[in-house]
Formats: sequence, structure tokens, C-alpha cells
Amino acid sequence: MGRPRTPLLDRERITTTALELVDARGEFSVPQIARRLGVQTGSVYHHVDGRDGIVELLRERVAEAMDITTLDVRPWDEALAAWARSYRAAFAAHPRAIPLLMTSPVRAPRVLEQYERAVTLLLDTGFPVADVMPVIIALEDIVLGSALDLAAPETMWDVADGAATPRLAEALDAVGENRSDRAFELALEAFLAHTRRMLDGDGDGAPWPRRGPR
Repeated sequence: MGRPRTPLLDRERITTTALELVDARGEFSVPQIARRLGVQTGSVYHHVDGRDGIVELLRERVAEAMDITTLDVRPWDEALAAWARSYRAAFAAHPRAIPLLMTSPVRAPRVLEQYERAVTLLLDTGFPVADVMPVIIALEDIVLGSALDLAAPETMWDVADGAATPRLAEALDAVGENRSDRAFELALEAFLAHTRRMLDGDGDGAPWPRRGPR
């Protein structure tokens, strides 16, 4: 028999299969990918740099949905806000990938390019270099936490007896729809307000408590 016109295996198919497994189970293994694709496990390793290589392919695939042009927006705070919303939407589509991707070093060149642009934006704006990564990491904490919240059940607080916790029941009734979106925008605006104060040199806007001399 001749060779199939469409290859049984390539990096795109491996990435798609791994992402399907992560979306369903929160994890993947190379043998699972091989079984789904109908190939030997060793064949997968011919196309990728082991499990870590697949994780970086997953990172690139999820990040493809992020709009990198948001970092070209001006002023800087509007750029960060637009990037944060795009970042959140991309990861909200694959929330089970978040723990996997956030516990391994970022190596994917196309993802590092986004960080390079974010760092450049902050440096060009006037942030001290020592404050740049704390600002970006703090923003990611908000974004990824909110992306996970989007995947949570709409009713996270199951109040069976409103008489026992009346204030909680009242607050839950009042929050209405889109609680996750509202909470994200609240956190994002608070973050931006703080970083504006940092940029203005306001001591209260320091990214961490300032310590005096020992």
C-alpha cells in the first residue's frame, strides 16, 4: 500500500489532540495522544520535544486567540486593559489548561514576544524596570483567576437556608447576571488605578511595602 496523502501525524494534530484531552480531563499524556491518533507513542516523539514541547505547543495554541495588537493601543493603561480582556477571553475558552500552563516555564517564542511587547510598553511609559514584571504578574493573577471563575458554576454559594445567612442570601440575590464580568472589571480598574499611582510616584502606589534600613 502507498503512503497516505494526508500524514497521520504532525505538530498541529498533536497539539489539537492534546488540547482536547486537557479540555476534557485537565491533563494529557503522550501515550494518550498516540492512542487517539492511532500511532505508536515513539512516533509522537519524532515530531515534538517530549512532553514539555507539547505543553509549549498548547501555550502557543491558546495564546493565538490573544490580540497582540492591543499592546499598540495608547495610552498605556488602555493598552493593558485591552490586552487583559483579550488574554482572559483566550484562557476562558480552555480553563483546564491554566494550571498546566501556569506551572511550567514559558519558552514558546510567540508567547515570549507578547511579554516583550508588554515590557516595552511599560518601560516606554516610564515604569522603573524593577516594577515591570510585578505589574505584569499582578495583571496575570487577575486575568487567570477570572478566567477560572468564568468556568465555575453560576451558583457558587449554595444557600439552602436563607434564614441562617440572610445577608449572604441578600447579596447573592442582588448580584444579578454576569457576576464574573463585573468582578473582573472591578479588579482590573482597581489594578489600573494602583499602577497609575505607581507611575505618578505616589508612595501609596508602591507594588510592595517599602522597608526602611535594617
